[in-house]
Amino acid sequence: MSDAGNGGGGTGAHWEESSPERLYVITGGRSGTSAPAALDLVTLIVARSGVKPGMQPEHAAIVQLCQAPLSVAEISAYLGLPVSVVTVLLGDLLADNRVIARAPVPPARLPDRALIEAVIDGLQKL
Repeated sequence: MSDAGNGGGGTGAHWEESSPERLYVITGGRSGTSAPAALDLVTLIVARSGVKPGMQPEHAAIVQLCQAPLSVAEISAYLGLPVSVVTVLLGDLLADNRVIARAPVPPARLPDRALIEAVIDGLQKL
């Protein structure tokens, strides 16, 4: 017989921490986000303000973590929650204007190779 559902210590305590039931309660049974823009793993999240009284503990943890920009993947790792759960929670925070989601900084584009060679050639002629 499993002790996972009895609330006791031992191996059942760790199972409860990431149990499907706990994740269901955290998200309110939702599996999708209400966020207008899709959140991917590299979307950066920044908190607009501090933790407010009465916030769900997971929401408060996200707001506290995101005082500096963090990606969705980093938030998931720090909280020890699946990305799908974190995106639902972020959707709630985005809807309440508690956080801002922004696209990651795009990689720098290198100038055309012919332009670089022309600049080098010009510098050598000086």
